[in-house]
Amino acid sequence: MVMNVMMHALAEPNRLRIVELLREKPYSVGEIAEKLGLRQPQTSKHLQVLCEAGIVQVQPVANQRIYKLCPQPFEEMDVWLASFRRLWEERFDRLEQYLQQLHNSGQDNDTT
Repeated sequence: MVMNVMMHALAEPNRLRIVELLREKPYSVGEIAEKLGLRQPQTSKHLQVLCEAGIVQVQPVANQRIYKLCPQPFEEMDVWLASFRRLWEERFDRLEQYLQQLHNSGQDNDTT
């Protein structure tokens, strides 16, 4: 369920751009809006969705709200993706073996 919420939040291009920006360092709403060419109300709404999904957290500093990424959802996503990586690595290994067999059998035919 957590993965679905996270993927849904990241499916919106501007929210994904915000997350990519926050990889650099924490930013205020105004800085995010300026760097991405978005209006501040629009940026605030996107940040609210990202907060609700657990992707970012907000920290009040003086009169600003500073947003930064939360590592835990990305760690959970990495664990989930690891199962797919193993699956595809196994398939690529089998493909590599098959191609090597084809290559070897082709060399055997060339020598006869």
